[in-house]
Parts: sequence; structure tokens; C-alpha cells
Amino acid sequence: MRFAPEPSLPSPPTTSGTAVLLCNLGTPCAPTAAAVRPYLAEFLSDPRVVEIPRLAWWPILHGIILRLRPKASAAKYQQVWNQGGASGSPLLHWTQQQARLLQAALNPDGGQAIPVGYAMRYGRPGIASQLDALKTQGAQRILIVPLYPQYSGTTTASVCDAVYAWAGTQRHIPELRFVQRYHQHPGYIAALAASVQAHWQERGRADKLILSFHGVPQRTRDLGDPYIDECLRTGALLAQALQLAPEACQVTFQSRFGKAQWVEPYTQPTVEALARSGTRSLDVLCPGFASDCIETLEEINMEVREAFLAAGGQDYRFIPCLNDRPDWIAALRDLCAQHLQGWPTSLE
Repeated sequence: MRFAPEPSLPSPPTTSGTAVLLCNLGTPCAPTAAAVRPYLAEFLSDPRVVEIPRLAWWPILHGIILRLRPKASAAKYQQVWNQGGASGSPLLHWTQQQARLLQAALNPDGGQAIPVGYAMRYGRPGIASQLDALKTQGAQRILIVPLYPQYSGTTTASVCDAVYAWAGTQRHIPELRFVQRYHQHPGYIAALAASVQAHWQERGRADKLILSFHGVPQRTRDLGDPYIDECLRTGALLAQALQLAPEACQVTFQSRFGKAQWVEPYTQPTVEALARSGTRSLDVLCPGFASDCIETLEEINMEVREAFLAAGGQDYRFIPCLNDRPDWIAALRDLCAQHLQGWPTSLE
């Protein structure tokens, strides 16, 4: 049978028929090479992520990368795994927390009129299984919220692909809406600014604020992807909210992969150059990540910290992601409420 049988709906209904699904990038289920390998295979097999013809990419991926990289990546995950609470993975932990808190914010009476699920684009729990679960609860309308503030074909569009692929297996497809971006949402910018201000109140203000976003290949931008422009817009709005002079704040890009030219300036060479030129202290924030993960906790808070100090810097201060901050959850609630307009949101 090509199309899945429809689940039996609860009677009487226990929800409004409207649901929300938060989607994050993904994580291996354990910090081991055996667990990292299938996760990387799924991630790097996505043509949205690697735009190289299959015939050229497959021998590299399966003959080299998936033989060598899982062990190295697992070692990095091991350094941050204990920061993920009971879930192990920090990304999974914070995404679970955000879904739980968002459901409470959308249902202030303590009910479950609007259930909120969470899914990973790569790894578990997968998008298809979580959409199935929401349908079983009675969802007839689902708002998909990729937890990527800035839109990119490499991230947001890939979530859309996964949802559409699931829809192709359904006999009765729910109404679907997508939040494509929130890079300049006032609540998001305000939450970022408040997180920096709270850090300054506790630690004092460094010589410079670095805003490090995940990078993309230059070719991706040249082909029309809006991601970099949206990162720059977020950076400008945040600097404005913090009343920072242009020289006090800089946007950089991290997590370069492969030998291709990626959008510059790169984060690590930038902080090394700043240290060599006399900058003694840095505050570093990753506004493009809704949740702390390996890219923030290991790459930024460990690798880049070490590089800055080795180049002569003296004080490197990492500012955590928004995670479960109440102002961020309130912003997420407002974002969802905006996109849920016109759909039933109560049992009445």
C-alpha cells in the first residue's frame, strides 16, 4: 500500500486540531563513531547540504569522509555530551526543553489544545515519525517551525523537503504552514540583546563583541541564497539594540567544511588576528543557533577560545545561546501565534 492508513482520532477531541512542530538540525544518539557515522551519512547525503553531483560526491563521502570523520567527530561530541542533561546531546536537550516550554506558553490554562512536538532533520526523532505522532493526537493543521532564525536552502528548505516527502505518503494530508525565518523578529532580537546585557552585567564588557554564524560556501550565496544577508541583518539589528559603534561588533562565519571558498570573514582567523593586533578581551555570541550544540560548545567555546588565547588574547567570554530563556520562549510563542492566525487554537 502506497499511502499510510489514517489513525483513529480521539473521541471526544483532546486538542483543537492545531499543532506545532519544532525542527532542529539533528544529533547522533551517542558520542561514538558507530553512532556518528549514520548521522553524518544522512546529513552529508542531503543534496541541500552538499550541492555536488552524486557521481563525484559519493566516492568522497563513502570512501573517505565516512571512514575518517566519525571518529574525530565523536571525540568532539564526547567533550560536550555531559552538557546535555538526561538527553546526553545538548542540542536534543535544549530542543526538548523549548518544545515543553512553548507548549506551556501556547496553552496558558495548562491544557493541551495546541500540542507542540519536536523533531530532528537528521537523526532521531525524525520529522516523519513526529508528524505521525501529531496526527495520532488529532492534528489536522500543523505549523512547522524550523529553529533556524535565518533562512537558507541548506537548512530551512531541507526541513520543507522532509515534510513534503512525508506528505507524499499520507492519505489525508493536514493543512501545513511553515515559518521560513525570524531573523529580524523583534522578540528574537530583544532576547539576544537581553542575553548580552545580562552577560555584561555579570562579567563586564569586553573590547569587542563577535557574532559568529554558521558559514556557507560562497557559491551558495552567489546562486541567490539569502542566508548571509539575513545574518548581516540580524547582526545590524542586534548592534543597534545594544547601541554599539560599528567597530565594537563584528559578524563572522564558522564551521567551514572542505576546500571550497566559504563566505568570509572566518571566525577563528578573525579572533586570532584581533589578538595579535592587541585586542585583549572578546565576547562571543552565536545568534544563528537557537540551542547550544557541538558548534557552539566545542568549536566556539573550546577550539576558538584556545586559538584566541594562543595568539595573545587574555579574556575570551562565550555567551550561551538562547536555550530556555523566558524572553526567548515568549518570542517563540509570539512568532507561532502570528502564524497560527485563522486556525482553531482552543477546544471550544
